[in-house]
Amino acid sequence: MSDKKNDDYGVRDPENGDGGKVEAAYSRSPSPRGNNGGFDWSKIDNSPGASVLGYCLASISMTVVNKYVVSGSSWNMNFLYLAIQSIVCVVAIQACKQAGLITNLSPFDPEKGKRWFPVSVLLVGMIYTGAKALQYISVPVYTIFKNLTIIVIAYGEVLWFGGSVTPTILLSFGLIIFSSMVAAWADADAAGRSAKASQSFSTLQVGYTWMGLNVICQAAFVLGMRKVIKKMGFKDWDTMFYNNFLTIPVLIIGSLLVEDWSADNLARNFPEETRTNLILGMVYSGLCAIFISYSSAWCIRVTSSTTYSMVGALNKLPIAVSGLIFFDAPVTFGSVSAIFIGFVSGLVYAWGKIRQGEKAKMSLPVTNKPVMSASSQSNNDASNA
Repeated sequence: MSDKKNDDYGVRDPENGDGGKVEAAYSRSPSPRGNNGGFDWSKIDNSPGASVLGYCLASISMTVVNKYVVSGSSWNMNFLYLAIQSIVCVVAIQACKQAGLITNLSPFDPEKGKRWFPVSVLLVGMIYTGAKALQYISVPVYTIFKNLTIIVIAYGEVLWFGGSVTPTILLSFGLIIFSSMVAAWADADAAGRSAKASQSFSTLQVGYTWMGLNVICQAAFVLGMRKVIKKMGFKDWDTMFYNNFLTIPVLIIGSLLVEDWSADNLARNFPEETRTNLILGMVYSGLCAIFISYSSAWCIRVTSSTTYSMVGALNKLPIAVSGLIFFDAPVTFGSVSAIFIGFVSGLVYAWGKIRQGEKAKMSLPVTNKPVMSASSQSNNDASNA
């Protein structure tokens, strides 16, 4: 699941790259004051605290719900789950457009769809490998290892977009790697102490393999999107709509080809006692993706770039802790230490990006860096959750 301004409705992308400019996409007019002493919604609409809280709650709940859905003992239909998620997201966006809540969504352009399709395929790889990793490893470990993507993306941008890595950011990379090593050690130690040690080690190996693939796929998606988005002229809700709309056929075909649609397998994946909760969780995750997109842009609009960056770094801690609270992730000295080190690495990285951005403002531009719209950033957040 990245992170989040009023400086001029522009902010540096703090998690996924070179500090390229992020443009504001969702500016809203203040809500009118209710008549006859009605509640003034504009106070909430322009409240930095409310925007930060909304973003944090949305991203935490998204991760928890995703983990809940894929944690069934017989669960094996991730393509179906992700397809339902995308369908709900597209239907909700269209419903909001028809209701006048979204006014800046362009009609679907088949030519743009063809050009954007490879990016959507990369997105399928990212969300599928992420769901598979979350199926086998705990939320805290998943959150910690997600940080490794930052390193891959950063050096990808050094190679392809003229990015740079400062000493402070390099220090954060060292802390990220160290936190991942501590998390892996804590996981292995807990597995060795369990009653079914060999089975636990096997599960961890599968989980770490999917996590490694997820890091590669997420980096490829973010770098690919950066390369294409400027040429497409996408803004506002366009990126989120195209990403979800174009992934639907890929996910449905993937489900039909590789997943078992027999009545017995469907019954195992959707047991009667939890069926309603699973379906509600799937629908919620699709709606939550939209709210993450909106709340991150809301946060961009009413806070500073420093707050935006720090919220993203600080948000890693409650996401990791939620895994200890809601699931049976082992609470050991190693796991808590890994979470703390990962949390510190996020703070150091956010601070390094802020300082890098401040230095960039003071110097003359020498390269033409690709622009990522706020909708792309916030859609990326929804995908990362």
